[in-house]
Amino acid sequence: MPRRRIAILPDAVANRIAAGEVVERPASVVKELIENAMDAGARAIAVEIEAGGKSLIRVADDGEGMGREDALLALDRHATSKVRAAEDLVGVATLGFRGEALPSIAAVARFELVTAAAEEPFGTRIVSTGGLVVSVSDAARQPGTTVTVRSLFLNTPARRKFLRSARSEGRACVDAVTSLALAAPALGVTLMADARSVVEALPATSLAERAAQLLGRRLADTLLPVEWTQDTIRIAGLTQRPADASPAGRSVHLFINGRPFRDHFLVRAAERGYRATIPAGSRPSLVLALTVPAADVDVNVHPAKLEVRFRNRFAVEAAVEEAIRHALGELAAAAPLAGGSGLPWEHRAIAIPRPGAPGARSPAPDPGPPADVDPKAPVGSAVAAPARSAGQADDLAGLAAPPGAGMRVVAQVHQSYILVEGAQGLLIVDQHSAHERVLYERTTRVLSGGSAVAQKLLFPLTIEFTPAELDAAEAHGELLARLGYELAPFGGRAVVAYAVPAPHPRFDADRCLREIVADLAGSRFGGLANRLERFASTFACRAAVKAGQALSRQEMEELVERLFASALPAHDVHGRPTVVQLPLAELERRFGRR
Repeated sequence: MPRRRIAILPDAVANRIAAGEVVERPASVVKELIENAMDAGARAIAVEIEAGGKSLIRVADDGEGMGREDALLALDRHATSKVRAAEDLVGVATLGFRGEALPSIAAVARFELVTAAAEEPFGTRIVSTGGLVVSVSDAARQPGTTVTVRSLFLNTPARRKFLRSARSEGRACVDAVTSLALAAPALGVTLMADARSVVEALPATSLAERAAQLLGRRLADTLLPVEWTQDTIRIAGLTQRPADASPAGRSVHLFINGRPFRDHFLVRAAERGYRATIPAGSRPSLVLALTVPAADVDVNVHPAKLEVRFRNRFAVEAAVEEAIRHALGELAAAAPLAGGSGLPWEHRAIAIPRPGAPGARSPAPDPGPPADVDPKAPVGSAVAAPARSAGQADDLAGLAAPPGAGMRVVAQVHQSYILVEGAQGLLIVDQHSAHERVLYERTTRVLSGGSAVAQKLLFPLTIEFTPAELDAAEAHGELLARLGYELAPFGGRAVVAYAVPAPHPRFDADRCLREIVADLAGSRFGGLANRLERFASTFACRAAVKAGQALSRQEMEELVERLFASALPAHDVHGRPTVVQLPLAELERRFGRR
């Protein structure tokens, strides 16, 4: 008779194995217990840890609580009040549903559960060690539940050995509390670490208020509201102003139907929404809450429930990218002007007329040489749409009003900045950054299939390149032609240009071409999209009007109009602000009128 090799594991062993998936570190315990409290309808949750959670974790809530029978069942694996049939797993709305958290935690620690239901005359205390119930007794408690976990991983020394320092584990616990508190702004949450208050978040009325409580006022003041709906996908939250994004540490929090989760690809999608507004390597902070039909997302992927699977991932990523672009497209993304106190002045969104629905903007016409201007005309005339040819008129057909309506160019300062009077105060426009943004968006359209207006040269330019530059010019000849450069070999390392772009009268076509080709020769690109983006940003930077160049009144008006008609008017391709706001209220305060 063959020797029996397969045996059913004892419950104690099975629970320890399950605990290895659910309980990775003290922060896992904190997360699971807070989620249980939230599912129980808690309005206030108090968390306490010692030694980073390795010696003590206590989570108390004012939720529904449990009777004695339910409390004992809760310590059995796969015992839950949230799922009754397999069909319930489709569209599960609670944070927990597996029935594994409490037994898994109890299996690897000294565990105490004190709970009371509103309809019960007294509460219940259950004490266990290593998953074995030691005592069950009555307890005096208000409705709610308190779970105390001591000596985590007491019977799994290998797992305990791999825990990090108390400081590191404590930071992970803070992160878990912060993430869950951001998911539920109306919930009151506190965290005590070694008798020191670390988190104290009173119920908040908005996500912005909760972000200020948990992430700090300094970071919260750099965040812009996100509100976007695309088909059945709704995205709300906060995203950082491009000018404040940095390569240093950032804060990223994602939620799906109220549940915190991690998704590297969605973070990448959000970063794509920042394209051409932040320098390479900058990483903006994000707090994004996604709401999708429950049937379109599977949260039953891993016991820790930090991973989800979307039915249509492409649609979700596209919606996230567009939501960020839309948020950055508002002038609220512009940098506020710093006052003498060093504190940022208040900044408000300025209404900019938009053509139709978001994402359906008609492309702004290409900037061309300005018409003759009457030198006696007043500089303070209102911004209006400049005269256009019949072909250009179609480009603005979808506009309800000219993009610059309600704004008035006042003056040029130091031949670098344009002062614009608006309904809510004064705008200071950086002429180089603004023109860079306008040219970048025009160039991306051109490189995606259009063509720029080229100016034929009476005397062709002859330009000599290095071997690497000549190779780059030949490799990107089609893109250069779309920009308006008509090039031909001229023998050796030289090329001749018969036509060049004409973005403005002061454009130095020779220098711009040399700098573009030099940049192309020294760069590597990951794909076509990256190459087109880099090409467009390089051209825009080199071709834009420079600081120190005097502009006529009409040129300033036209530049301001085209800037505010662009998709992302608040920042140039390097992430620098194009516009700084000086609110009227701040002017009145400075002059003692408020």
